[in-house]
Amino acid sequence: MVNRCLAYAVVVACSSAATLSSGFAGPRAVIELFTSQGCSSCPPADKLVGEFTSDPALVAVSLPIDYWDYLGWKDTLADPRNTARQKAYSKTRGDREVYTPQVVVNGSLHAVGSDRSAIERAIMQSRKDAATLSLPVSMVLADGRLNVTVPEHELHAAAHLLIWGLAKAITVEIKRGENHGKTITYHNVARRWLHLGPWTGKANTWSVPLNDVEGEGVEGAAVMVQTGTIEKPSTILGAAMASLH
Repeated sequence: MVNRCLAYAVVVACSSAATLSSGFAGPRAVIELFTSQGCSSCPPADKLVGEFTSDPALVAVSLPIDYWDYLGWKDTLADPRNTARQKAYSKTRGDREVYTPQVVVNGSLHAVGSDRSAIERAIMQSRKDAATLSLPVSMVLADGRLNVTVPEHELHAAAHLLIWGLAKAITVEIKRGENHGKTITYHNVARRWLHLGPWTGKANTWSVPLNDVEGEGVEGAAVMVQTGTIEKPSTILGAAMASLH
């Protein structure tokens, strides 16, 4: 059998009309964990993402994939859009490195999701690109809407905005497959996707009904401005994360 072994965020107190991001000290990393309930190597990575949630300089998101569902347990949180995103990253990098647990750091580098040291190295290496997380992004919750504001920025490539509605913690009892008998908690699980469209580098604000973000246990949101396209994502220019309640 193939060896499949091969965090949270800017959390800021908010009121009904308060800015939800932290101004710009900004996050130092966006960590996307591609994981599966059917992968015996994944639980340590799922636990590590939980530990990342205590670091206000990290935006960590769990993106459960569906390509191990045939092994005897269908992942209850998997979303084919997560699988497509992981494969899209591989296409952008030009490699075939699609595995679980895998993290993609700042949209550019990948590492084994349970290897804290490798993730830290990827963070440091990715920050050598001056564009990485150079853009301050703010989210304001007011009158039942989530308003995302991005300032002017000199762009040298196409970019787009993406919001995830996040369930902060979901505990799953796994009854079959490689993790049979285990109860695992998944952190900051992407449950809603909203593509706000392209961004040209001009200052702009997007206003999204909160109802479009909430649902399916969603309690928080993460937004990112990313170069490339949904089909070919690349360096993340800016990001923010916040609780919605």
